[in-house]
Amino acid sequence: MNYKDYITIDPNKRGGKPCVRGLRITVYEVLEYLASEMTEEEILDDFPDLTREDLKACIAFAADRERRLMTVPLAA
Repeated sequence: MNYKDYITIDPNKRGGKPCVRGLRITVYEVLEYLASEMTEEEILDDFPDLTREDLKACIAFAADRERRLMTVPLAA
């Protein structure tokens, strides 16, 4: 999956936070819902504009961002 097809960043929307397809739903919010044990079905029911692909794109975006974080070298 190429999350770049789903995640947008617009400085004029939600303070420039990454959002799903230009909607006002941020990646952070979706991840927070998943972390709070909401099921995919519950999220999709609460937010009918979202799709399963959107949820996967949020996870892929977070994974890529985590992968690119600078790591601290291990102490010798």
